[in-house]
Amino acid sequence: MSEFVYVTEEGLQKMKEELDMLRNERPAIARLIADARDKGDLTENAEYSAAKEAQGMLEMKIARLEDQVARSRIIDGSRINTKSVQILNRVRIRNKATGTVMEYQLVPEGEANLKEGKIAATSPIAQGLMGKEVGDEVEVKVPAGMISFEIVEISI
Repeated sequence: MSEFVYVTEEGLQKMKEELDMLRNERPAIARLIADARDKGDLTENAEYSAAKEAQGMLEMKIARLEDQVARSRIIDGSRINTKSVQILNRVRIRNKATGTVMEYQLVPEGEANLKEGKIAATSPIAQGLMGKEVGDEVEVKVPAGMISFEIVEISI
């Protein structure tokens, strides 16, 4: 069995909702296949081929999500503290070169969304911040080079 997928309760709920939505698409694709089959010769039937391909893609997505849900382990938010940076913390950091202050929440990889200020705990910035405390300076290697940050605040 593969390793666990760590998620928040919200993340697990989103995966289950997406899984239900995908499962509800099965009858529609089955109807498309049946309609295409009724049109005759399957060897030269583009509609049938497209419907079968769509069915294959749908089943692949369903299998992937079922696997993730089965391997999911919910992160216990009550055990999170603010002494040092860890997953689910909100971290306010200052770019030492520009003075820009940014705030990110470190979340499981599947829940990352930069627009919401959520970065994956596996990202280079998050990995550089993990285990550090307020006031620590961190050198993080990103694709653009090395960036120096100071941890300003850690919260939940």
